[in-house]
Amino acid sequence: MSRVHRLTRLMQALRLGPGPHTAAALAQDLGVSARSIHRDIATLREMGAVIDGAAGYGFTLIEDNALPPMGFRDTELEALVLGLREVQAIGDPDLAGAARDALKKLEGRLPPSQAGRMRHAVLSAHRFHPPAPLKISPAELRRAAWEELEVRFGYTDAQGAITRRQVKPLSMIYFDRSNVLVAWCTLREDTRVFRLDRIQDLEVTQTSFRPRRAVMLRAALAKLKDEAAAMAQAEPRPRAD
Repeated sequence: MSRVHRLTRLMQALRLGPGPHTAAALAQDLGVSARSIHRDIATLREMGAVIDGAAGYGFTLIEDNALPPMGFRDTELEALVLGLREVQAIGDPDLAGAARDALKKLEGRLPPSQAGRMRHAVLSAHRFHPPAPLKISPAELRRAAWEELEVRFGYTDAQGAITRRQVKPLSMIYFDRSNVLVAWCTLREDTRVFRLDRIQDLEVTQTSFRPRRAVMLRAALAKLKDEAAAMAQAEPRPRAD
């Protein structure tokens, strides 16, 4: 590993988590000696990074001068914090961890005054009814959608009937009580919505539908919107006075 690469990885390690990060832990993560970590910390400080701490105590990144500062309006900052905390509340462990890391990276790129405002943001998010536990890996399903690969799985419908499906995964949508997959189902030859907690035995195939996902997703969302509008019109409405 080149020293430049090691310094980059060390900065990334310092950005993650509140710290302090001990030299021993950083050395283990990077596969180098604790002495190398101390030398690299000194180099990063010379390059402008503000790193608090010392040998025997640990190190905390206070100000990340390696990245240009970003400016946000106060409401923009609150919106970002709220959105990322919402992901922490409703997402699977991978997504929740990514949101947590993104908050730390964002804090490292903000001017000190805004970084303090972000740490003590007014808005937050909490769910009293977290989504139902899953039998599959959402990360694997997301990867299949990004790579535009068809997937196979067993699916249990609301009546308890189980079918085997092969679908083109287009998008995952997070609702209040459940998370769903929007997909093109080869069995039904139509757009279908599958609750993630009813999917089991997920298998990512090597059947590609690239580069059609974006076009198919637009069509699927338009179809679902039209269906929702039709259902709303069919509901009885109270008579106006």
